[in-house]
Amino acid sequence: MATTQFLFSGFGGQGILFAGKFMAYKGLIDDKQVSWLPSYGPEMRGGTASCSVIVSDEPVGSPIVSKPDVLIAMNLPSLDKYESTVAPGGMIFLDSTLIERKVLRDDVKVFYIPATKLASDNNMPTLANMIIVGKVLSKINDYEKESVDAALAKVISAKRADMAEINRKAMQIGAEN
Repeated sequence: MATTQFLFSGFGGQGILFAGKFMAYKGLIDDKQVSWLPSYGPEMRGGTASCSVIVSDEPVGSPIVSKPDVLIAMNLPSLDKYESTVAPGGMIFLDSTLIERKVLRDDVKVFYIPATKLASDNNMPTLANMIIVGKVLSKINDYEKESVDAALAKVISAKRADMAEINRKAMQIGAEN
């Protein structure tokens, strides 16, 4: 049975819930069992936000992720709070533009992605989240163009359909860096 537990975390406005929803839809499209559980502070934008996603070959018993296999930390408070919870052998992806400190653990794989800088340099300032998602998918060997495109079509509203291509490009930048 293959199950991967993801924890996305950052502050409101960084697209944490969007990234988690994308990952959940991608799991559904790949014919997996999924769970998506958002959590955010009362002030949303600027407050803390996290999102638990479980993608599994078997039914998901509980949506709670207490020992993530994959942690995506978009800011320092998120890394400080969740670094110790990552399962040994797991992976930590962090935005090294916003997080200057190194991960303290040596029993996990760590990926330092300057996502905010890459997003800014490529004129897509709001897509650091999708740059990291692209990196995550490439490192877990799950970057398949068809399911990525189908999942983007699910999470981007028809009114914002013009954003699909730039999201695709952001994910490609992440996968290649």
